[in-house]
Amino acid sequence: MSKLKAWLSAARLRTLPLSVSGVLMGASIAKGYGYSDHIILILALLTTVGFQITSNFANDYGDGIKGTDNHDRIGPLRALQSGSLNKRELKKGIRLSVLLSFVLALALVLYSFRSNSIWYILLFIFLGIVSIWASISYTVGDRAYGYKGLGDLFVFCFFGLLGVLGSMFLFTKFLTASALLPAIGIGLLSTAVLNLNNLRDLESDRKAGKNTIVVALGIRKGKKYHYLLILAAFGAMLAFSLLSYRGLLSLAYLLAFVPLLVHLRTVYYIREPRFFDPELKKVALSTFMLALLCYLLYNNFL
Repeated sequence: MSKLKAWLSAARLRTLPLSVSGVLMGASIAKGYGYSDHIILILALLTTVGFQITSNFANDYGDGIKGTDNHDRIGPLRALQSGSLNKRELKKGIRLSVLLSFVLALALVLYSFRSNSIWYILLFIFLGIVSIWASISYTVGDRAYGYKGLGDLFVFCFFGLLGVLGSMFLFTKFLTASALLPAIGIGLLSTAVLNLNNLRDLESDRKAGKNTIVVALGIRKGKKYHYLLILAAFGAMLAFSLLSYRGLLSLAYLLAFVPLLVHLRTVYYIREPRFFDPELKKVALSTFMLALLCYLLYNNFL
């Protein structure tokens, strides 16, 4: 494998659509209030992608050195696990990704708030730093929170609450109570993707001491938890749709839940962990479809 392919593999490009879903949803809500800015949108998308790639590099490194990525793992081979990248190379990649992510975040914040909102600038710089920390600390370090069952909470907060509400605020400079509903929806669906990953990796995680929620619950209760995540996300988005109802077309983005309901039936019949892997893409792309349909609707493309 060439180095370019190795880095692209470590970047895990298939995770990027999910990572930008919160930004698209936040931009959609802002547009509903009459606020839009293409530069903010582009910078926000690039920043989010930077955070996600940083996280993917760090997860590859963290799980690799802890031995979690071993022959028991069912998913695709990681870069460190396969030997296509070594520890030193991955460390350099993480540092470079952190630097680029911070520069993008700084450009986004300075452009969005200009110089007349110093407290907003400082707040969002702080949130950017915390986001970078969270990207790395999921699996790296002795206190990696992903090994203590806190991954779900962090994904919900950063992909959902911060991703959606933070993006909306960059455009509008205010928040509304109703915006919390799609933030919860995106957060729950993003958590469902992580839960599928943990269902797939249950045995290897248990052996490596990675105490995810699925390791604590077991596969049967872990599946019930998964149903709850997706059905609660549907409930949040349905409530938001009713609050912002503007005709049948305004409900169009709920079509993204059709493949998710089919997915739930598939999960119910899965007995072997390896069959959870194909379902990851289905939930991630459905979440992206939900956000994209919202964006197209609010920008009058539907």
